[in-house]
Parts: sequence; structure tokens; C-alpha cells
Amino acid sequence: MLEKKNSFKAKDILKVGNKSYNYYRLNKLQEDGVGNIDRLPYSIKILLEAVLRNENGYDITTDDVKALANYNPEDLKASEIPFKPARVVLQDFTGVPAVVDLAALRSAMHRMGGDPSTINPQIPVDLVIDHSVQVDVYDDPLAMIKNSEIEFERNRERYEFLRWGQKAFDNFNVVPPASGIVHQVNLEYIAKGIQTNKDNDIYPDSLVGTDSHTTMINGLGVVGWGVGGIEAEAVMLGQPIYMLTPEVVGFKLTGKLSEGVTATDLTLRVTEMLRELGVVGKFVEFFGEGLTNMTLPDRATIANMAPEYGATMGYFPVDDETLSYLSQTGRSDEEVAAVEAYYKAQGIFRTDDSADPEFATIIELDISTVVSSVAGPKRPQDRINLTDLKKEFNKSLTAPVGPAGFGLKKSELANKASGQIEKHGKVYDFELSHGDVVLAAITSCTNTSNPSVMLAAGIVAKKAVEHGLSQKPYVKTSLAPGSKVVTEYLTEAGLLPYLEKIGFGVVGYGCTTCIGNSGPLPEPVVKAINEGEIIAASASSGNRNFEGRLNPHTKANYLMAPPLVVAYALAGTVDIDFKNEPIGQSSDGNDVYLKDIWPTSQEMSEHLKGALKPEIFKKMYDGIE
Repeated sequence: MLEKKNSFKAKDILKVGNKSYNYYRLNKLQEDGVGNIDRLPYSIKILLEAVLRNENGYDITTDDVKALANYNPEDLKASEIPFKPARVVLQDFTGVPAVVDLAALRSAMHRMGGDPSTINPQIPVDLVIDHSVQVDVYDDPLAMIKNSEIEFERNRERYEFLRWGQKAFDNFNVVPPASGIVHQVNLEYIAKGIQTNKDNDIYPDSLVGTDSHTTMINGLGVVGWGVGGIEAEAVMLGQPIYMLTPEVVGFKLTGKLSEGVTATDLTLRVTEMLRELGVVGKFVEFFGEGLTNMTLPDRATIANMAPEYGATMGYFPVDDETLSYLSQTGRSDEEVAAVEAYYKAQGIFRTDDSADPEFATIIELDISTVVSSVAGPKRPQDRINLTDLKKEFNKSLTAPVGPAGFGLKKSELANKASGQIEKHGKVYDFELSHGDVVLAAITSCTNTSNPSVMLAAGIVAKKAVEHGLSQKPYVKTSLAPGSKVVTEYLTEAGLLPYLEKIGFGVVGYGCTTCIGNSGPLPEPVVKAINEGEIIAASASSGNRNFEGRLNPHTKANYLMAPPLVVAYALAGTVDIDFKNEPIGQSSDGNDVYLKDIWPTSQEMSEHLKGALKPEIFKKMYDGIE
């Protein structure tokens, strides 16, 4: 590794408690007139710190520092930034080739007579195995165990290779199967907010990952995004990523969510707005007093969907909520104190009194105007008010084939098909028509990382069971949390048994349905769909819904909050007006409406108190590596 030059004499000492660290002080550039950095976007300041700290006169020069220090949002220069992230995250599909290449480098070193053990990642690398589990078994108390056994059987060779890699390479850690989803594990456990190295430097946590939804970590104030395998390997071996200086779009948030509206609804609205604006190749940075009213999991949900709204990042600056989340999720007092001290010393800690950064483009949203929503039937940006879904779905049936149309003839609208299905030793007759939900999945780190929507799903299930409701027999249901923490707090809250009662038992800890690993639908259901040429629907809490992605037999795929996934599994169709039509009948024959089973703010508050407890996170992540 080339020696750092510290040409701007920015290296200084930061004291945190009884410890001292070296850090590269951004304000030195301001004081010496190198650049006017006070009103730079927070995300650009963090890139600038990385360039300043790693300046070595070779791949990162003083000109690179000066260029970024003089970032002007009104007059962006088409110059390249050499960025060296602090670490890399991988998942098992895209990460395996990177480990293969490292092994090949060792073989080459051996053939050349060198020492193969010198080939190692130069920075920390974490690979989380999450992309291989499939929902083969569901609505079964042993579903998680059975699906895991099938997963290990299918992937034994790959897993043995990764186990070898963990033992063979320095700076390389593998989080085993059935542990969680990479982005949620990163958010809840791996990320610390700051990094230190053998030279006793302290600096912001940053990363790249071989998965597009790496951006979820932006909700924690960590700069990071998804890259290709070759770029990730270069970073692992100490090389910078070269990128054009990005435009940063400012997204001003005000107000707070109304009663009954979820973070998922907010995220779908943000996605809709940013797709309309056009932010491909740009950073989006959120600011405004609305951030103070948002929990960190709410922020992470929005950041997660940056690929869907087209941005490189969806960044939330570090603030008091960040520190609270780090403490609540089991990070040590020492680690949290270091994050606070560092970010405040560098002028990159947001408060309500902080001056707004300067952006060339600003978009605004009053959060209180957001309403309950879904997105679909084929694209995540096509948001629909929940109250309009029945109307919009029926319109889509005869609309021309395209993002919002299936091109049916009027004579095909009445298509129906029937069949029989066996569940739990009983045989059920069923009939399918257009819009019937055959797949309902609480899936994906996008939403399972957020206790508010997961607990809401549990409360909906509890009230549904108490009213005597059950899921329709033709609906394949699944709950695949992004970490074991979710199962633990749902169990502690007494809600998991109610989810299991209506078919939403835990099927595994991984991406599952969100990436198309929904597993096969029951054969009688597939037969009915094909014979009746039914436009079958899915309800998913994932982040993508392109036709054919979740399952080859569902054409109308709607993204939504987990409690709505439960509601649509109970209703069995998207062709329903939840405001005016009952979701089902209670055990005593009375109509039950969505409002009858929807969580109140008081119910949510009572359950949320117990969800983010450090002891839960420490217990569930203990020994995970």
C-alpha cells in the first residue's frame, strides 16, 4: 500500500473518552482556502474525507482533493473522483466469483514461486449467505427447518467453498445461511458508523456491495452503493473506484406520517416522485425537519429502494436518531460515543439547526400528505392509493399490454377456474378469477428491517384471528424475516403465533420471494390459473414486482406494507375496496372490515417499546460469525 502524504497537513488528533485517534480534519481545507466546504452536501463531505485521507500522490492526488473541495452544485465539473471505501459487503450469488478470483490469484502466486498466503483482501469484507433459500415448504411448523435442509442439499459445494475461504483469507468473514439478509445484517450488526485501522486512524464507515440494495445502509448515514463484481474485487485489493462527480439532488422532508400510514407508503411515494424527476446516476440526499420525525428503520426503508427510484444513493445524514439506533441495536457505548465525537468534530452531524446544504435541484414532500398505498401491477414506481386499487386493477385488465395493462378482451373478463386443494389434512374447493391473490409474502430487507410495519402485520393477524378470519386456501403465504431479531421480538410481543395461525410462519431467513425464490405454487392452483387464463395476483412487501420476477404464474404483482400483505391474504383478491367491502366474515357471521383489524397508534406504541432492545440484538447476533 502506498504511503499517505498528508499534503494539506489535515491530520489531527481526536480524543474520545480516554482514547485518542488520528483523523483528517475537513475544516483545515476551509481554513486554508482550499475550498468552501461549509454548505457541501453531507454525502460529498464524506467522499471528500476519503479522498483527503487517502491522498498518496499516485492514484489519489492533491488535484483530486482540490477538485472535490470546490464542488459547485450549480456548475459540476466532469471530473473523476477516486474513492476508496472502508469495506465491502457481498452476498452468496455475486460474491462467490470474487472469492474464486482470490483463490485463482493464490494459485498464480504459487505457480510463480511466491507465497500464496500474501493474497488477501486489504480491507474488511463480509459475505452474507442469503440468496439461496427458497420457499419450498410453507404453512408448516417445520417450514424453516425443511427449507434450510433443502437449501444446504442444493448448495453444499458452494457453502463448503465459502467456509474454506473464511478460514483461508484474512479480512474475510462469512455470515452463514439461515442468519438473515445481507442488508439487514449490515444495518443491525456489521456497520458501526465509523472505522479504525492499524494506523489508529478514525474515519467514516463507507462501503460498496455486490447487490443493488446495498444502499439500505444510507439510512444509517453510511455512504455506500451496489457495484459489479470486478469493481468490488478492485476495492478489496486496495484500489479506488473511479466515478464522475455526482449531482446531489436534495429531497426536503417536512411533517410526519398520519395515523395508520406506514413507512412503506412513504417509500412508495418517494419512489414515485423521484422516478418522475429522474435521478439516474445521481445521489439523493434527504434533509429538512421531517427527518427528526422519522425513525432510522423508516429511513432505511427509503434508502433501500434507491435502485427503484434510480439513484446511486438515497442518503440520510448522521444525527441523534442514528446514535439512538446504534445504541438500541446493541452497539457498544464506546462505539456510539466515537461516532458522535467524530461526526461532530468533522461538521457532518445533522441537527434541526444545521444550515441546509446547497443543491442544484430540490424536491419537497410534506410527509403528512402520504396515504396508504400499493405499487403495481408491474413496476415499483407505479404507486396507487389503496382506495383506488380495485378500480385501477380492473382498468388494467383491458388496458393495452404494457406497464399498467394486460390487454384482455371483454369476453375474457369473466374467466374463472376451479379446483381442490389439500391443506392440513382437509380438502378445500376453490374458484379463481382475475385478481385473486395466490402468493402473499412478507419478505425482503426493505420492510422486515422495520419493526413498526412488522409489528403492525402481527397486530393485524392477531385481530383477524380473534375475529375468526383465515387466509384463503389457494394463497401461498410466507414470512421470511431479514434477521432472527424479527422473530425474537414478534415472539416476545406474543404476535408470532397469530401470524402462524393464518399461514405466515417463518419459512427461512433470506431474500426468498423478493428475488424470485418463492418456490412452486400448489399444482391445483397452477392448473386453475393456466386453464382459466387467470391474471393471478401477488401481494409482497418486497422492492420489485416486474412481471415474472416473483413467480411465473403471477402477472399482477403489488408491493405493499406487511400488514397489507396479511390483509390481502385474508381477502384473497386485489379486486376489493377495503373501505366499503368487508375483508371477510367473523365467526359469528358479521362483516369484518380492514379498519376493524388495523393497528391503532396506541397499540403500535405499546409494542414498539419492546422491539428495539439491545439485549435482543446482542442475543441474536452472538456468535453469528
